[in-house]
Amino acid sequence: MLWWNTAGALDRQVDAAIRADATALAERRRAGGIPALIAAIDDRLVLDVQNEALYILVMPDGRKLVGNLEAWPQEAEGELPWLRIPLQRDGATTEARLLRVDLGQGHRMLVGRDVAEKLRLRGLLSEGIAWAATASAAFAVLGGWMLRRALERRLSPVYRTAAAVGAGDLAPRVPLSERDDEFDKLGTTMNAMLDRIAQLMEGVRGVSNAIAHDLRTPITRARAKLEDALVTAQDEDALRAAVEQGIADLDGIVRVFQAVLRIAEVEAGGRRAAFEATDLVPMLTDMAELYGAAAEAREQRLEVTLPPRLPLVGDRDLLGQAMANLLDNALKFTPEGGTVALSARTEPGGVEIVVADDGPGMPDADRQRAGERFFRADAARTTPGSGLGLSLVRAVAALHGGLVALGETHPGAARPGLKVTLRLPAA
Repeated sequence: MLWWNTAGALDRQVDAAIRADATALAERRRAGGIPALIAAIDDRLVLDVQNEALYILVMPDGRKLVGNLEAWPQEAEGELPWLRIPLQRDGATTEARLLRVDLGQGHRMLVGRDVAEKLRLRGLLSEGIAWAATASAAFAVLGGWMLRRALERRLSPVYRTAAAVGAGDLAPRVPLSERDDEFDKLGTTMNAMLDRIAQLMEGVRGVSNAIAHDLRTPITRARAKLEDALVTAQDEDALRAAVEQGIADLDGIVRVFQAVLRIAEVEAGGRRAAFEATDLVPMLTDMAELYGAAAEAREQRLEVTLPPRLPLVGDRDLLGQAMANLLDNALKFTPEGGTVALSARTEPGGVEIVVADDGPGMPDADRQRAGERFFRADAARTTPGSGLGLSLVRAVAALHGGLVALGETHPGAARPGLKVTLRLPAA
């Protein structure tokens, strides 16, 4: 753009001046003939103080009539009207830009300008542009190098953290600055990802340890019973009873594995394909009827408070399983004569379901860990179960984009109870 607006403008200016001069001389010839044209060229040569104007007018036989060019140049015999030729003027070589004009009746004229000075100016301009381009390239290279070093310096903690994690150490985290720029946002996101990975890995280790410890006892007990029956059984009925007891123990172990697989499936999001618009009130009503009968058998009360409708988009079967786990836990830890309350209500953007009991409740430390697979509070050690009920509830809530909150039914009471609140978005 700089070249076009400077050197190109000079060339265009010269051509425009030559064309205008040639047009004016041709008009003068048409108005006054060849004598008037000769007079006009002489006048122009007299007024040319800078000695840049070039003229020659020749007759049909090639003889010169007027002008400051010594002879008609051989280069002007071509087809193109414009030409650029070297000239010898005042003992020096210069360059001329000329326009050939055919005047008719064999008369021809060349009108031009000495462009040596403009060529020198263009040379200086070219040199300046070359130096400027070189300096710009140098600054660009330097700036690129500095930018790369700055990026490497800011990203080096990310590289080191990723390398450490790749080597198997999940403890390092990306250090953050106080700038809160894009690199800090990247570091924050990466740290959150590493926290989640560490949590999942810890969960896997916890599940493996829990399976090894919690399932070893029932498997060993079933094996011992079968061995004892094999040695001490007096008749076929005793042996059959021992086998049936062993099968029951193994069925319990199978149920534990099925619960673990179900939780893994839910956490993997594999059940989202079954999401559909549904009303939770019929499902909650069925659960209330089913567990209401169980509560009556234990001399407990199940109080139900439900709205007319609870619209939701989700998996009805998984939500039913989650509610079954909550009600089963509530009835299990509520003493005889106690009350279990099931309530639900709509709230802006979703629904809230609450299951509250009159049981012993949970300490704060246990409530923080409740939902971990195979975790059981001290008060629950003597009751049947595997510690997977709340894990499934939390997994189902997470699948639906909701959350589970644990609290006390009667804060400050001797038996504070446990209140489980399940909040789910409507869509």
